[in-house]
Amino acid sequence: MKLAPSILSADFAHLGDAVQAVERAGADWVHVDVMDGHFVPNLTFGPKMVADLHKATALPLDVHLMIERPDDWVDRYVEAGATYVVVHIEAVKDVRGTLARIRKRGARAGLTLNPETPVDAVIPFLSDIDLLLVMSVHPGFGGQKFIESALDKVRLVRRALDERKVSAELEVDGGIKLDNAARVAEAGASVLVAGSAVFEDPEGVEAAIAKFDRVLGRGA
Repeated sequence: MKLAPSILSADFAHLGDAVQAVERAGADWVHVDVMDGHFVPNLTFGPKMVADLHKATALPLDVHLMIERPDDWVDRYVEAGATYVVVHIEAVKDVRGTLARIRKRGARAGLTLNPETPVDAVIPFLSDIDLLLVMSVHPGFGGQKFIESALDKVRLVRRALDERKVSAELEVDGGIKLDNAARVAEAGASVLVAGSAVFEDPEGVEAAIAKFDRVLGRGA
């Protein structure tokens, strides 16, 4: 079970310190939410920010493109140092072509499902991905409440991956807290994205990740 803290909930004035803190605390990846103000109603990071984060940490950068026309930007995020480039199936026109382009450029390719999008939409592309991201909130803002029906979707995706012997990571993002992390893991997730639960813990980042380690049995 991997933990990928989302820097959407970190202090933007000290992002380098934030990613180094989660690295020291034992996080596996850093999740980077890229938003364009069109596909989702918020604005966040561009390629330069990803490049600067890449210099600040040795952790893999899991770059989630919540943007229109992701094909226009894939190359720039790969060049900036993204380990994973994850696009929304709702935003791409040629899904297989986009995934192939990400891989050809040297990054790992992922697909994202919004809460309203059925699992059937991604089934034809499971052999083309390295990661499938299930959104458990409506994308755009951190700190939202977990949508319980996402658990059923995670179970369906896990079954589909296992039946086809696809080794892609199954990531869940949105409202992940200490009180639901174990249930999401039990449903079949292999990567959990946690933002406010990590960066807004009053005891600090290290204590927050240690709490996730305990509830998930990480390192036990």
